[in-house]
Amino acid sequence: MTEKRVLLVLTSHDDLGGLRPTGYHAGEAAHPWEEFATAGFRVDLASIAGGVPPQVGRDETDAAQNAFFADPSIAAQLADTPKLADVDASRYDAVLFVGGHGTMWDFPDNPAVNAVGRAVYEQGGVVAAVCHGPSALVGITLADGTPLVAGKRVAVFTNAEEAAVELTDVVPFLLADALEAKGATHVPGPDFTEQVVVDGRLVTGQNPQSATRVGREVVALLSA
Repeated sequence: MTEKRVLLVLTSHDDLGGLRPTGYHAGEAAHPWEEFATAGFRVDLASIAGGVPPQVGRDETDAAQNAFFADPSIAAQLADTPKLADVDASRYDAVLFVGGHGTMWDFPDNPAVNAVGRAVYEQGGVVAAVCHGPSALVGITLADGTPLVAGKRVAVFTNAEEAAVELTDVVPFLLADALEAKGATHVPGPDFTEQVVVDGRLVTGQNPQSATRVGREVVALLSA
């Protein structure tokens, strides 16, 4: 069997509306990675701007995060990620857009995000995203011009969760509303509990608590 390859896409945006630093969420990268690594998949990283991506949410009591940052391949890639625009999407069976509030600024309508997401999906691969990572889906259209999420069910960081963390007026838009405007059906779970929706080859998770299962569902699709 050919080795499966998954691309993790990380934000390069490090400013949370002037309030504090932001970036990609460590757990939302590490927990899916653990599922992919256990399945024997190859995992590559890329970021929007390349170089060292900004990171938040590091928890040194989390075994999956410790394993992620200690992994030699991951550590080497995090030290100098390629720009997403320079990545050959045809090499990947799946792409996962990792969350973190930074994504709300540099994922939507980004040409590289749109190109990679469309390419992976239209070559029969899996597109996945967790928490704020589905901000990538705001601008991804298929070759015929329709939004990838049109007519699909999704789980994303909810308006209620954004209000709970007091960032409703800080983020540039509300993610659930933006995806519904593109024709998606938002399927929310209770705040800060696991909620993952699989609709065909689109896998989305609501929050950090959903990251492990997002990885698990991608593995299931690629192993079918």
